[in-house]
Amino acid sequence: MSRRVAVTGLGALSPCGNDVPTLWNAMTAGISGIGPITRFDAADWPVRIAGEVRGFDPEALLGHKEVRRSERFIQFALAAADQAVRDAGLALPGPEGDDAGVYVGSGIGGLEEIYRNSLQLRDGGPKAISPFFIPRSLVNLAAGHIAIRFGARGPSLAPATACAVGNHALGEAWRVIRNGEASVVLAGGTEASIMPLAVAGFAAMKALSRRNDEPATASRPFDRDRDGFVLSEGAGILVLEDLDHAMARGARIYAEIVGYGLTNDAWHLTAPSPEGAGAARCMGRALAAAGIAPEQVQYVNAHGTSTDANDIAETRAIRTAFGAHADRLLVSSTKSVTGHMMGAAGAVEAIATTLALFHGVVPPTATLREADPVCDLDYVPKTARKADLEYAISNAFGFGGTNAALVFRRYDGN
Repeated sequence: MSRRVAVTGLGALSPCGNDVPTLWNAMTAGISGIGPITRFDAADWPVRIAGEVRGFDPEALLGHKEVRRSERFIQFALAAADQAVRDAGLALPGPEGDDAGVYVGSGIGGLEEIYRNSLQLRDGGPKAISPFFIPRSLVNLAAGHIAIRFGARGPSLAPATACAVGNHALGEAWRVIRNGEASVVLAGGTEASIMPLAVAGFAAMKALSRRNDEPATASRPFDRDRDGFVLSEGAGILVLEDLDHAMARGARIYAEIVGYGLTNDAWHLTAPSPEGAGAARCMGRALAAAGIAPEQVQYVNAHGTSTDANDIAETRAIRTAFGAHADRLLVSSTKSVTGHMMGAAGAVEAIATTLALFHGVVPPTATLREADPVCDLDYVPKTARKADLEYAISNAFGFGGTNAALVFRRYDGN
């Protein structure tokens, strides 16, 4: 018999705050975390705004030695994992370490470390390269550091599926718990790519918003005047737990994950299928895994990037997946305040979806003023909305056509 999977702990660092309560308040109040870039001098750049994590002191949590051995994306993940474990009330490390897993990935990983060491190699030759270069760069080292810190010796995985990382990590963690291969998994995603090479690369693709003079409203999912996404950073980690295990220790249960779907568009390297066919199939598979009908879902936390192609394709995908019920759905994009956190986006949005069910409040698409005529769903514009929610879906899509959808259920004690 498949086990049920509960969400019992939440942790996050984001442009909207360095803990979950602050992040949730910003999401529901529509308080943007986007501002001028401070991590490097972008004064003469065409894109000068981003969603930076501010006020984070890694040494306070990790100590000087650990900080020297870890890149920023790893530090974010460790901090979010520490929050999630404490929030869940877990006693890790502990005797159940063999039954505890870590599924944490990143879209880009240690790009800043690669960039920095490439300059050092150019200027100083091989002797200038840090011995920490490789372990600070590898995508899977976020999961590795978390496993060591918390004595999690069970299943471990580090997906690198662009902006769908968080959903894939959570979905695969859901599978191993359901199959009885672990009782607890720390799962999510992390990213720290606000650095010259990444900003220049996305700007060269014409993917980023250039509303440098109005950063708080630059990320405009589904709006007719959107002009691209805002690059952001951070981490989101959720504690997933076998429901019986959680109940036995008296854990608070935020929600359950009950379904997961993944597909590929097989269409284009960076653009979604125009009709959203792959995303629609992904949501359909997630609903089938959950064993529910489309009509049972009340809320969709959209991928909603604020790019022309994504927002139209996702709207069409939702209409395909939900049929006539699409007109009764509440759909919102929390990227309107966080920007696009890349490999951290799916996990942070899974936290938002979990809390929407837990509190009965749907966070708004805060910056939506006038929807694109082609985007014709209820995107919960401007203001959060109270709602009686039982099921919700969180979408995450990435370059390469990769799609992942999670179905969450409100936990009612049964």
